[in-house]
Amino acid sequence: DSLLDRLKLDRKRIEKKAESIDKVIKFTDPVGEVVFGYNLPNGLTLKNIRVPLGVVGIIYEARPDVTIDASVLCVKSGNCIILRGSSHTLNTNKKLVQIMGRALKDNDFPDGIIQLIPSADREDAVRLMQLRQYIDVLIPRGGKSLIESVVENSKVPVIETGIGNCHVYIDNALENISMDKIAEIVINAKTQRPSVCNAAEKLLVHKDVAQKILPAVLKKLEEKDVKLLGCSISKKIYSSIGIASEG
Repeated sequence: DSLLDRLKLDRKRIEKKAESIDKVIKFTDPVGEVVFGYNLPNGLTLKNIRVPLGVVGIIYEARPDVTIDASVLCVKSGNCIILRGSSHTLNTNKKLVQIMGRALKDNDFPDGIIQLIPSADREDAVRLMQLRQYIDVLIPRGGKSLIESVVENSKVPVIETGIGNCHVYIDNALENISMDKIAEIVINAKTQRPSVCNAAEKLLVHKDVAQKILPAVLKKLEEKDVKLLGCSISKKIYSSIGIASEG
């Protein structure tokens, strides 16, 4: 079940998150970095310098990993964060924020850098969208309806994210790539964790190599119980797939 997979936070995933956090900690501090600069004829020097956004609000769905990822990236980039997750992850999010807050305090960070809205009520989410005097930018993370709701209702500036629909493209330049390697890439992109938003949703194949590639790759996807839908041309090449429709 994709929902249960998104909610899962076992020892293995926690250890991988800890490794990811260590990598972020080792990144060069972005705050104050001069991206570019130049001198004007009148003697003025202009510089493009990275600065924090301020207070970042995140509204997201049933993904406790977002609680960790968003918080760590915001703190690293000098921002504060206000999190509003879903009812499915409310207790997990509370515990995660508590743990991160304790870690920050132990390392002499100010209190309140990471905060959680302790409610999953829609009304509270809408109120969060109105807090322009307190929040500098709002980022929705989730499905189409969530993103549309935030964009339509928010008085806070919104950074609109995508909803997935990731593509894998196989070009006709295959001289140095084996069929097994191509299939391995596609299988990994789709089946490693189907529940995540960057799992592959579409496979595009150059028409010059479709006859050669599609049967081998689609057969392996079927063996992984992936439901296959395709265009009429793909159907002629691999007859067991269904026909995709718009909408």
